[in-house]
Amino acid sequence: MEPDTPRWFKSSHSSAESCNCVEVTFERTGNSVRVRDSSARRAGNLAVSRGEWSVLVRSLGAAAD
Repeated sequence: MEPDTPRWFKSSHSSAESCNCVEVTFERTGNSVRVRDSSARRAGNLAVSRGEWSVLVRSLGAAAD
């Protein structure tokens, strides 16, 4: 793996067989988090700031409670 190649991962709550997941990578330089559809990896990705990502994750966690 090249040093600049992003390391994408899925949530530990996702099953290995599931196609309904998003994958995430945290940029090593900068302040961005990138999100993509695990079933359409070549379709591109969405970049958000780390702050925006934190707000989203907290909101989803609160909605699940």
